[in-house]
Amino acid sequence: MKKVAILGSTGSIGTQSLDVIRALKNIEVTAFSTNVQIELLEKQILEFSPKIVCVMDETRALQLEKRLKEKKISTKVCTGLEGLIYVASESGAELLITAVVGMIGLLPTIKAIKNGINIALANKETLVCAGELVMGMAKQLGVSIIPIDSEHGAIFECLQAGRKNEVNKLILTASGGPFRDFNAKQLETVTIEQALNHPNWRMGKKISIDSATLMNKALEVIEARFLFDVMPENIEVVIHKESIIHSMVEFIDGSVIAQMGIPDMRHPISYAINFPKRVNCSVIKPIDFKKTFALNFNAPNTELFPSLELAYYVLREGGTAPLVLNAANEVAVSLFLDSKIKFLDIPKLINKVLDKHIVINNPSLNDILELNEWARKMCYEGVV
Repeated sequence: MKKVAILGSTGSIGTQSLDVIRALKNIEVTAFSTNVQIELLEKQILEFSPKIVCVMDETRALQLEKRLKEKKISTKVCTGLEGLIYVASESGAELLITAVVGMIGLLPTIKAIKNGINIALANKETLVCAGELVMGMAKQLGVSIIPIDSEHGAIFECLQAGRKNEVNKLILTASGGPFRDFNAKQLETVTIEQALNHPNWRMGKKISIDSATLMNKALEVIEARFLFDVMPENIEVVIHKESIIHSMVEFIDGSVIAQMGIPDMRHPISYAINFPKRVNCSVIKPIDFKKTFALNFNAPNTELFPSLELAYYVLREGGTAPLVLNAANEVAVSLFLDSKIKFLDIPKLINKVLDKHIVINNPSLNDILELNEWARKMCYEGVV
């Protein structure tokens, strides 16, 4: 029985992880966390009987604790960032699935690594904000970090086909989001509802907006740089609207290995949970090659979607530049969702913050945490 804990068990990745775990039947779930969704979390507790859960919202944590006591359920309830760190590191898990969104995933992941717990990573911001620190720590302590987002999971699989010194470049595919066929004038008036309506994937609000701006792909470029130890100039992005090829690796002999599948996160989740083995998982549906379908590719339009270019800019700047990009983006997306800025203002606001930032090389964890707060404050002030 493999013991697994899930940060963000009520979100899209978390619920799909539980679909996989139900199908595998050889996994014990030791801990869960949610932000505010205590009704769904309670159902998960009743089904899986975890030792510990964390509810980030303190009021809802108290409500859940009362409900569980009334039902004589012994699951411990904790709250806040301290609770999230406790869930990540103290439940007896061998594998931590990090499916929370944003910078909030960094400290719990670091604590889990320090405790020797392997990581199934969906929280890309952890490596965007502290890639060198986190990967260095994992390597030193012999902890595995296996990606479970679609693109990096695909690259991880493709890399099994060759040695590291045989890799020429990584090719990240992007759906292009809901506005891939829009022109500049159309982008001026897009609504929140349009931005949330992704054509291929059902995701949370933040990642859906990131997909619409191509910032999600920018963050994935940064993540790939640290996760796979590949230079930025060897990471390429192509638009592939069907989302059938999830990413590719080009080797030095010209061979390109691609990972294919229907748009569904359950495969990379299953692959990460079972690695290095492959297992039959009934909730994963294969492609039916007897049905006619097309695969289209084209270059991203970085003039209309400048967020992608920001990834390469902050990687050239190095140090804390990726962290500041991520922090400013989190705030800018929040402001857009609150109707305080327009869609096209998101990258403009991020640029303003980056212009004010003085890069710190080889930052400590304290540097990272302090600069994250600084960048968020600067972004809020940019709209006042």
